[in-house]
Amino acid sequence: MADEKIYDCIIIGAGPGGLQAAIYLGRYNKNVLLIDRGGGRTQHAKHIENFLTQKAISGREIIELGLEQAKSFNVKIEKGLVTKVLKKRHFEIYAGEKKYLSKFVIVSSGVYDNLPSIENLHKFLGISLFTCIDCDGYRTTNKKLVIIGNHIKSVHLAIAMKEMFTKDITLVLYTNKVPDDYKEELSDENIPLIIGRPVRIIGDETMKALELQDGRIIPCEVIMSHFGYKLNDSFLSELNLKKDRDNFKHIVSSTYESSLSGLYIVGPLNQGNDQVIIAAGEGAVAAIAIKKRLLEL
Repeated sequence: MADEKIYDCIIIGAGPGGLQAAIYLGRYNKNVLLIDRGGGRTQHAKHIENFLTQKAISGREIIELGLEQAKSFNVKIEKGLVTKVLKKRHFEIYAGEKKYLSKFVIVSSGVYDNLPSIENLHKFLGISLFTCIDCDGYRTTNKKLVIIGNHIKSVHLAIAMKEMFTKDITLVLYTNKVPDDYKEELSDENIPLIIGRPVRIIGDETMKALELQDGRIIPCEVIMSHFGYKLNDSFLSELNLKKDRDNFKHIVSSTYESSLSGLYIVGPLNQGNDQVIIAAGEGAVAAIAIKKRLLEL
């Protein structure tokens, strides 16, 4: 099934960047389609406290309010999973059995956190188990914190969190491949290092402790999970876009245009910081740039 209408812009993903771009382009009276699969990292954020004018708001509220706002400016919104994007005379966007055409595309499809397999993890996710120091580090202030990870970069995280948030930190690593100088630095900072594999979070209403595979129990009130994330960008695989030297994140211009003319990437898929307020700003910048180019056309 093909939608023969040629949209001015199709936005993939109703993240903060995609929604902000949709609002701008809708207010320019452009023909805009936003395709969203539902869910997403922002949707699962329980407390967003670093967004200007919002003392505290959930990610779900931001997305729901953003969708309402975009609709009020005549942005068309469809539920769907985009599986492929091609560039011919126009962009071709495939979602399920449908094909859409557009002059420009904004990708705001986000990332997935790599979460370890631990019993009760999802019960506490976003409440007392966190994955982002910039988003939720503040919520560990003066609490008994356990950091879990599988890389020596978790050592840097532990030291940074002690400097900013709490002195009571235990670092649990899945691997013992930690250089001696890193171990010495942890010792100097009085941060215990435990090698083991967590299997269960103990606690009913509140988090009490973390249980390891060998039966050890580590008391804690909060956990920071540090296993990185994967990009939700498989639908871009046929476009041969330029990525960073790690072949991970997409390289974009100052207006968030990718190496393919007309395709913009906002949010954590590009090399910028992964924050709701930053993604929203990127969406606004991309939308303004597209508006100018549509006027030139």
